[in-house]
Amino acid sequence: TMTNQIAIKCYTQPGQEVICEQTSHVYIYEGGGIAFNSGCQVKPLIGERGRITAGQVESAVNPDDIHKPVSSLVCIENTANRGGGSLYDASEILLIRNACDKNDLSLHLDGARLWNAMEATNEGPEWYGKVFDSISICMSKGMGAPVGSVLIGAKDFITRARRIRKVMGGGMRQAGYLAAAALYALENNRPLLKRDHIHAKRIAAALLEKPFIGKMLPVETNIIIFEVKGNYTPASFSAFLKENNIHCIAISPFEVRMVTHLDVTEPMVDSLVELIGRM
Repeated sequence: TMTNQIAIKCYTQPGQEVICEQTSHVYIYEGGGIAFNSGCQVKPLIGERGRITAGQVESAVNPDDIHKPVSSLVCIENTANRGGGSLYDASEILLIRNACDKNDLSLHLDGARLWNAMEATNEGPEWYGKVFDSISICMSKGMGAPVGSVLIGAKDFITRARRIRKVMGGGMRQAGYLAAAALYALENNRPLLKRDHIHAKRIAAALLEKPFIGKMLPVETNIIIFEVKGNYTPASFSAFLKENNIHCIAISPFEVRMVTHLDVTEPMVDSLVELIGRM
């Protein structure tokens, strides 16, 4: 959250507008931070599984009209959390970049799960660094560090970002301990992301065999979002699994979210698949 909010503050002025998808983290999960920290309005777009298109960005840019806020920033999320870990096509990202350049907009990537996106596609860190003005990337989640998010950008951007971080109270002492854990994750844990994706697909396949499972979003990375129906509600389904030391979360009156990660082992997945089979 803080790295996203710092980036947004760097690129905007009060009264301007940020363009993003309607279920994006910066819009629904950051405590109204865009309004509180930056004094900006948000234009949420209706995307497909958390993703927007360049055409939508072009249409969302406000004209030069004193009655409308100045469009200044586009934020996209890859992978998209509420889209079930959905992935952007590289070609669409490049089109969005072109739309931003055409309309003098900055482009920020909420890459909390970018490691998963890079594992599932052919684009690497260098490619993302060239396309986006800034990137927020998480070292916990799939990478397994205990805490920490990194904000990446050009030198002058980072100079501004450090000042904003200080104003927001984000300066830390002895942060090297956290950096050491993040470096360990970079050097040792990236190859394990593929295993997380395989585990998620195994669990999804087992769930889809059950009559109480409704619509499931396509499982592209390590997130499984599905509807529960019949004899179970999301709350009762989650409670039953919790009794068996398996934790998931009800994210709506109809949906459950599961996430595989570094600490989920193959024997654990075996046990979960067996349990689902007996439900």
